[in-house]
Amino acid sequence: MGREGDSFWAPVPKVGGWRLFLKTVVARAYPRIIGQQRERSWIFFDVFLSILAVSAYVFVYRAIGAPEDYVGFVVIGGAMTPFWLNVLWSMSSQLYWEKESGNLALYIMAPNSMMAILLGMALGGMLGTSLRAVAILLAGSLLFHVQYTGGNVFALGVVFLLTLTALYGLGMMSASLFLLWGREAWHLANLAQEPIYLLSGFYFPVKNLGFWVAVVASMIPLTLGLDAMRQLLFPAGAATGFLPVPVEVAGLVVLGVLFLVAAWGLLRYMERIAIREGRLLEMRR
Repeated sequence: MGREGDSFWAPVPKVGGWRLFLKTVVARAYPRIIGQQRERSWIFFDVFLSILAVSAYVFVYRAIGAPEDYVGFVVIGGAMTPFWLNVLWSMSSQLYWEKESGNLALYIMAPNSMMAILLGMALGGMLGTSLRAVAILLAGSLLFHVQYTGGNVFALGVVFLLTLTALYGLGMMSASLFLLWGREAWHLANLAQEPIYLLSGFYFPVKNLGFWVAVVASMIPLTLGLDAMRQLLFPAGAATGFLPVPVEVAGLVVLGVLFLVAAWGLLRYMERIAIREGRLLEMRR
């Protein structure tokens, strides 16, 4: 055993500021990335079941003689489905499940930022989910012979990144809300799943819902993101698009900033409740 003053007992340098923030993000992203690859059968069934859902809509469109671009619309929507499910189950409900498992109190007591913890979860889930999305996109494109236009790849990448930023910002904001609502988190997650498929236009142009319904649905980032990507990828995209692509890009920027700021504010509010009142749920009965 060493004595006080020996190098063996030298204090470990403390990490703070942006270094602590980045280390927290990496630490929380790592288990998401690794954990999703450990159960390989889950990856197979996630892709397989998504392809089945895509196939059903493809066969319906071909049976009624819809334009062939609608098949591509369905494939793109199917490829974005894993991101929505990841946000719904692995982001929005996350803090609630962490509380149930006893980890949330440790997160709040730790010196790192709750925003960094959720950002790490988001990045880890985003990277892991991207593998499933790419597999669905490739399989659907090959099976149904989808033809894409040689559009602006840079604009497509910008739209995709802005969509994910706003979508995961929504997930980070919802994580605090679901925690504050308590046991209703599970029911809210179940309730939100299917309506979002409809309102976001996963399998059809959202313009068909009508202008004002589409405006309300545009509060969900996937609505504008899917519509913009389809306009950039398919000849019929411009004719069936809800709004011009530049307007939808601006909307995604606004939603991303709005949701991230709201997430930061709600997390601060939640931490104040935990510190001041010693509880982790706001809703009282």
